[in-house]
Amino acid sequence: MSSMLSESSSNVTFVRPATFFLNGFSNIPHAKYFYVFLSLVYVVTVLGNSFIMCIIYLARRLHTAKYIAVFHLAFSDLCGSSALVPKIIDTFLFGHHDVSYEVCFVSMFFVYHFMNLQSLTLLVLAYDRLVAICFPLQYHAIVTKRAMFLIIGVMWILSMAYFSVHVGLLNRLSICSSNVVNSYFCDYGPVCRLACNDNSLNLLMGKICFGFLICLPPILIIISYFCIALAFLKIARGVDRIKALKTCTSHLILVAVFYLPILSNNIAAATTPIHPNARIINNSLTQIIPPMLNPIIYTLKTEEVMQSIKELYKRSKVNTIKIKCKKD
Repeated sequence: MSSMLSESSSNVTFVRPATFFLNGFSNIPHAKYFYVFLSLVYVVTVLGNSFIMCIIYLARRLHTAKYIAVFHLAFSDLCGSSALVPKIIDTFLFGHHDVSYEVCFVSMFFVYHFMNLQSLTLLVLAYDRLVAICFPLQYHAIVTKRAMFLIIGVMWILSMAYFSVHVGLLNRLSICSSNVVNSYFCDYGPVCRLACNDNSLNLLMGKICFGFLICLPPILIIISYFCIALAFLKIARGVDRIKALKTCTSHLILVAVFYLPILSNNIAAATTPIHPNARIINNSLTQIIPPMLNPIIYTLKTEEVMQSIKELYKRSKVNTIKIKCKKD
């Protein structure tokens, strides 16, 4: 293997490549069209999430604990896509396949960290709906702005601490079989499989990561919605039930868009043989499409957001007329 750095410690030779070679989309025909599609998706993601953050920031009626979480979801979507998509385009469209050892692990950390924050924020929004519907009289006392900032702060600290250890443990691996990573970014599993020494601890950490990141949050969300469904049954009037259900629809769609493709891909990969190209395209889309759809869903499906957009539009129109009148 070219450009290898070797170190000896306790009679064990640790080999670390100076660079990794990302090989994810190399064998896919007409891949350039896919990169153009990814570029368009990224542009929509940036514009959409920036728009929803601006609306929440400018509209006073949205300065609530719930919309602090929605703002955080948009921010996580924006950062997660920015950590992944530009690098994919630079790597495969412009042929910069070599990634330095250190940059590979830093990139891995941020991709997983922001994906984890997206997942945990969906769980926080489920908690918000649970309290709002099951404990409506105590909602404003329980779900406060201070409590939401505290929850988000704890999420950041735990996620950063966990993924620092998670990614840092890769440093104990001797990468001597190859430096070719068969993925579209420095993915944990493909990097682990390049190791020549014992990688059982790393594989265990990968399973724990999958359990906490992908499996546990949707289980907790399902439990929360089971409790919400029981609360719906206690609501006497059908009109009130529909009104309460409308407050949950946008969140349920976000949950389905985020978790169903990821879980489906992993179940399919474990049960049926999938062509490597199909697996790579499916996995990349499951990470890239939800951040684009989330702001669109929240804008179109949430009455408060639509009302705030109309109010801000009217206010800007009035301000424009006032400015014109002063000039005249």
